[in-house]
Amino acid sequence: MEATGISHIAFCVSDIEKSLEFYRDILGMTVIFDQVQDTTSGGLPSVYEHSRQTRRTVHLTIGEGSNAPHLVMTTHPGDDADGSPIKLDQVGISHYSFSVRDTKALVAELVARGVELAGPLENWTDAEGNISSFYVKDPDGILVQFDRGGSA
Repeated sequence: MEATGISHIAFCVSDIEKSLEFYRDILGMTVIFDQVQDTTSGGLPSVYEHSRQTRRTVHLTIGEGSNAPHLVMTTHPGDDADGSPIKLDQVGISHYSFSVRDTKALVAELVARGVELAGPLENWTDAEGNISSFYVKDPDGILVQFDRGGSA
């Protein structure tokens, strides 16, 4: 395979409006596409756990250009999502991470806006007060990491 990048990361949310408040309004992502589609045909039934009639997909990006981080949130109007977010030691995609210029300033801003940290800030703060990375939880409890450029 000769990949040129990851085209997107998709995840299901329970309340797309609450998730938009987090990803769009707090993190500053831009909605570039929002649609409701029929999920009863076109091969989609085979990739679902349960029968669904429709899904709403909202595509979000940060930055400009084709290499900008791109997320796709999905929900199923009229249906409840099932399942729960996983932790770092469970099978599946446990989190995704954004590289940011100033982790210390960002964590302060997010906490001031009521975003839940995924643990005490001291867990990610070294003796000099530097924060190399930290995790928050989105409205569904999905882990989102922010780092200074590539920390695990």
